[in-house]
Amino acid sequence: MTEALSVGGRARIGGAAHIECDGLVHIYKVADLEVVALQGLDLLVQAHEVIAVVGASGSGKSTLLDILAGSKTPSAGRAVVNGNDLTRMGRRERTRYRRRVVGFVWQQTQRNLLPYLAAIENVELPMVLDGRSRTRPRAMELLHLVGIAERADARPDRLSGGEQQRVALAVALANSPPVILADEPTGELDSRTSAEIFGLLRQVNAELGTTIVIVTHDALVSEEVGRTVSIRDGRTSTETVHRRERGTDGGYRTISEEFAMLDRAGRLQLPRSHIERLDLARRVRLRLEEDHVGVWPDDAGDDGR
Repeated sequence: MTEALSVGGRARIGGAAHIECDGLVHIYKVADLEVVALQGLDLLVQAHEVIAVVGASGSGKSTLLDILAGSKTPSAGRAVVNGNDLTRMGRRERTRYRRRVVGFVWQQTQRNLLPYLAAIENVELPMVLDGRSRTRPRAMELLHLVGIAERADARPDRLSGGEQQRVALAVALANSPPVILADEPTGELDSRTSAEIFGLLRQVNAELGTTIVIVTHDALVSEEVGRTVSIRDGRTSTETVHRRERGTDGGYRTISEEFAMLDRAGRLQLPRSHIERLDLARRVRLRLEEDHVGVWPDDAGDDGR
């Protein structure tokens, strides 16, 4: 018996994706140099998914998150979140988008919580800024959801790292956004507390249907989500789908299957381990077979093997 961890039915560019990035390019300047952070990145996320975006430092994952957060505008390409085209937003629309469409959980506490406000006041703040009334009942409801209602009157400096991230998640959920963006949400936590936070994210996804995108450099996060998208050199390089399979003993194990990503121009990035093992460089031979495409080193024998 197999239980998929990810949502079934693949979305397509221009289709029913909840988050759609099509050919994203982002270029920024450092002194007199231009740096290309994203080089035609494609990404599709369906509603109610929990996915991880992983990659080494400088791969472009943080730039992608900034674009989805509405804090950066791509140099080219298209990014749509919950029907909102981020490339066509004015300042007022962008502010409304950040308050109502996406919630944020950052690695650093100072980005999540104001130090001079109690936990419950931090949760109320996004609702107050959005002009809502009767914020206290909603704030308490969220603190109960994340399991920290008993610490409602504590300020951030009186909370542990795990407690701070629980409050941060409640803050992110304050205005009921359909999407949560989490940037290294467990980067400063120990393994046990990290597991608790990931369990809480899965609970929020299951109970509220919130789409969650987790950006991280930690490949082990893949065990906590249904799908992992790897970014390399500013492009999506591989996608790993995880499913739970029940064994004959009644227990479950996680099965992962990795796919190379083919962009709209027909380009793909081979996994680095494959390239190194076969000593592939510069150019390779391709052969179209009946049901697959073969790839061989340029110095292959006459029979192509």
